[in-house]
Amino acid sequence: MSEDREQGRDGQDEGRPSSAAARRERRASARSSGRKARSEESGSGSTRTTESKGRPTPSRDGRQGRVSPFRKVGRFLREVVAELRKVIWPTRKNLATYTLVVLVFVSIMVAFVAGVDVLFAKGVAWLFGSG
Repeated sequence: MSEDREQGRDGQDEGRPSSAAARRERRASARSSGRKARSEESGSGSTRTTESKGRPTPSRDGRQGRVSPFRKVGRFLREVVAELRKVIWPTRKNLATYTLVVLVFVSIMVAFVAGVDVLFAKGVAWLFGSG
């Protein structure tokens, strides 16, 4: 069966790169050929110039430089309220079920850790002969 795999692999090696560097090189060449095709379709000989992008991003000179701390706190509180409205709150029954599950799990883990602690304490006492 391994011979079949090797024979199948030999036929595929021509189209499939075997190392990471070869894969990166193949991706880079594919990207550059794609860019050339797009630029030829658009009719311009250069790739991605400011002419093809359109107008520049407008400057933010119209904005105030500093915002008061009260406005920042107000905006923060508005965003908090908006996010809390998106929350799906559990029903009373779900809340009771989740609380019970957590308490049972924590109780089991406390008992387990306490048991392991007692076993280690007895083991250390037996090993060093103090008990």
